[in-house]
Amino acid sequence: MTILDQVQADTREAMKAGERERVAALRLVADALQKDIKGGGGDEVAVLRRERKRRLEAAEAYRGGGSGERAEAEEAEAREIERYLPAELPDHELARLVDEAIAESGASDPGEAGKVMSIVMPKVGGRADGKRVSTMVRQRLAG
Repeated sequence: MTILDQVQADTREAMKAGERERVAALRLVADALQKDIKGGGGDEVAVLRRERKRRLEAAEAYRGGGSGERAEAEEAEAREIERYLPAELPDHELARLVDEAIAESGASDPGEAGKVMSIVMPKVGGRADGKRVSTMVRQRLAG
């Protein structure tokens, strides 16, 4: 079962249970997944990460603008999206993957982080945010 299939099934369950906010959030997620499929994509995890990031950024903007209630709604949607994301890699496992990629690429300074990132991101397989991976790569290369 694809993530889209699961989201659609969960949407039907939420509708039956009368969970309006959850239904709205799930419909947005399903729509984003369907648009990605129609656009030739196919990386459902990347779509979910992007949508989660958008919700968190919107929540931050709403909080900054003094709209706490809307920020909480965005954060609730982000939490709903997180349910479909694979478990995050623990730091020690991510560090191991980064170290292996550094050895494989032969990189030795932070200026070569791009080479390491191109090797490590496919191995991470959507189980860690790119920003988190990049930070660890730079730290490891800095010494």
